Amino acid sequence: MIRTAALALLLGLTTAPALAAEQDPQTGLIIAPGWETVRNNCTACHSAKLVTQNSGSREHWLSLIRWMQEKQGLWTFDAQTEETILAYLSSAYGPKEGARRPPLRADQLPENPYRKPASTE
Repeated sequence: MIRTAALALLLGLTTAPALAAEQDPQTGLIIAPGWETVRNNCTACHSAKLVTQNSGSREHWLSLIRWMQEKQGLWTFDAQTEETILAYLSSAYGPKEGARRPPLRADQLPENPYRKPASTE
């Protein structure tokens, strides 16, 4: 098993089962430092799927927390709890490269209804 994991690392095969992150079977959250704090605070109001299906930088997660506090009635966290939540989210659910589809080519875009027709003079 160790040889398989080492070989996978050397070959860049990050999809090997030995390298998969362990997940909490009830919430689907990645088990890493701070996951229980996220579970206890975030799933009190919404499904853990709102966490697991998203990703973003520390600043992105902080902006979501502030929005929830301002608009949705989320309580204010003490400094240590907020730090734990932000560290976990930005590490376990940080920005993903290539997560969005590539932009459409010009020939795939619909016609612009506001574009002025070319002059025929």
